[in-house]
Amino acid sequence: MDSKQEIKERIEWLRNVIERENHRYYVLNDPEIDDREYDRMIDELKRLESAHPEFYDPSSPTLRVGSDIVSGFEQRPHRYPMLSLSNTYGREELLEFDSRVRRLSGVTPRYVCELKFDGTAISLTYENGLLTGALTRGDGVVGDDVTANVRTIRSIPLRLHGDYPPMFEIRGEIIMPHASFERLNRQREDIGEPPFANPRNAAAGTLKQQSSQVVAERGLDSYLYYIAGDDLGFDSHYEALTRCRDWGFKVSEHMRRFDSIEEVLDYITYWDTERKKLPYDIDGMVVKLDDLAGQRRMGFTAKAPKWAVAYKFKAERVSTTLLSIDYQVGRTGAVTPVANLEPVRLAGTVVKRASLHNADQIAILDIRIGDTVYVEKGGEIIPKVVGVDVSARGEGSVPLVYVDRCPVCGTPLIRPEGEARHYCPNTEGCRPQQVGRIIHFVSRDAMNIEGLGDELVEALYDNDMVHDYADLYALSRHSIASLDRMGERSADNVVTAIENSRDMPLGKLLFALGIRFVGSTTAMRLADAFGSVDALAAASYDELLATHDVGDKVAMSIRRFFDSAHNRAIIERLRNAGVSMTAQKRERLSDILAGKTIVISGTFTHHTREEYKKMIEDHGGKNGSSISGKTSWVLAGDNMGPAKLKKAEQLGVDIMDEERFLQVIGG
Repeated sequence: MDSKQEIKERIEWLRNVIERENHRYYVLNDPEIDDREYDRMIDELKRLESAHPEFYDPSSPTLRVGSDIVSGFEQRPHRYPMLSLSNTYGREELLEFDSRVRRLSGVTPRYVCELKFDGTAISLTYENGLLTGALTRGDGVVGDDVTANVRTIRSIPLRLHGDYPPMFEIRGEIIMPHASFERLNRQREDIGEPPFANPRNAAAGTLKQQSSQVVAERGLDSYLYYIAGDDLGFDSHYEALTRCRDWGFKVSEHMRRFDSIEEVLDYITYWDTERKKLPYDIDGMVVKLDDLAGQRRMGFTAKAPKWAVAYKFKAERVSTTLLSIDYQVGRTGAVTPVANLEPVRLAGTVVKRASLHNADQIAILDIRIGDTVYVEKGGEIIPKVVGVDVSARGEGSVPLVYVDRCPVCGTPLIRPEGEARHYCPNTEGCRPQQVGRIIHFVSRDAMNIEGLGDELVEALYDNDMVHDYADLYALSRHSIASLDRMGERSADNVVTAIENSRDMPLGKLLFALGIRFVGSTTAMRLADAFGSVDALAAASYDELLATHDVGDKVAMSIRRFFDSAHNRAIIERLRNAGVSMTAQKRERLSDILAGKTIVISGTFTHHTREEYKKMIEDHGGKNGSSISGKTSWVLAGDNMGPAKLKKAEQLGVDIMDEERFLQVIGG
């Protein structure tokens, strides 16, 4: 590609193909391009956009990965109030709704029946086919601007196609599918964070993350179900949503239109059972008058439209007997109480165990051994005890006393201030903690040592062959093959995988170390910021706080980890075993910034902060964490902190905007 025009045409072609494939994959579930080719095109587009910032487009599919810019959420008014729905719970209430519609709408009603998604409501604004804003419901009048986060959700189109109105809003629900929810909770538990109670809470919490890059990694999805605007040209709600689907929006394939309320009732009955098979949560059905003129005649109450209602499903709940409680100890030492139950069928599966969360929850419910307890599936996934039938409690029942010692090693438990969980502090001698740390170290997102499954790790530990993850690098083919059910070939594969792990990227090693609260994303950012284990270990609390995505809790945890003589000794043994302790050096594009220390501050238009950091290093510069006399320049975007601006001016440090910076490096 020799000319600017050819480059521009290539960029536009890649954007169009990638967005079309995103729509086919995330909305239609009918991809045309295999994953490898898709990744290749994304990489090519990133390279071209980085080299040619003059062709920047806020709707580019490369921006769906989000950024690490941390900022508060602005509150903005809704152009059209974002109301809630009146709830109904039975056949009679729906028949009353039908009577009101017939009396007030002036039409013979047809109804649209939709799934009631259990997520968090969102309102999207499109102008000339481009996504320009996204607001949460808030109080219905004013919501939080979460546009940057919503742009990372791949089922939400950034650019529409077809014959769409010049400006409109479309409402819907941001949800977290079961697969994303389970993966997220595994990750949270793995770093010592409490799991989310259900996918709805997880979706809402994710959408309000300060870092859109974190949002991008959590696997949110969306369904749209209502369009608002002036002179849209539709006569019916069903027609409007069908057209929205044509423009690129994800509208539920389970939306149906019926000629009578009896058909609606039959459809509700069908989904009360079939919802258990869905890959996401619904908590009811929504029934809407289809005729838009009839909707306008019926109007609204102060809180809800008169022409629509929500039918809420009754949560499936069963009662059974609490036989006993186990106290499980995790990798971080967190103690989790688990109820052992008389087996009972719930939501299509037989439940024998259920979560009790923590000591506070047990005390609130006053749960006792032998009680008849009520069990539900949180988000239709995780069985949990939600209540007690006190009337069925027998005489002689005594309140439960929560364990005060580790059920495995007997060490007195501690409960950190502000936390709901108890912990075993015996990190160096408690079997589940030691085994758990090794299992975490070898996992795919960490050192990715294939062949070392949970059972094999436990066997190695129980046979006194490993006591911590540094011992893995002393294992021999012969010692592994000596274990039960381990052949020579399997032992060879494990030894080879251990050997290959010595050169893992620094970010994976930092995650593998098992520092509490340091997930895989934070570990990668720490690797970029510090470049080596030694530099991170020597970092002060303030230097850690200056790193993106590192707050007080994470900074304190990192310092505690490296202040431990035991942990430092293990790291030294990893070093002696040949495990790489430094970030892999990237080839420089130039030395134009050699000797320059540059501090980045504010928000940017053309690239993310991480991309600018990489550009600085690619051209020989160094990223500074705070402004000092050694700072050469400040690369300043919008909303630069006033304290940083004042300090730069006091020290006489040159402040440049991103256009000037790109010119300096030849952009």
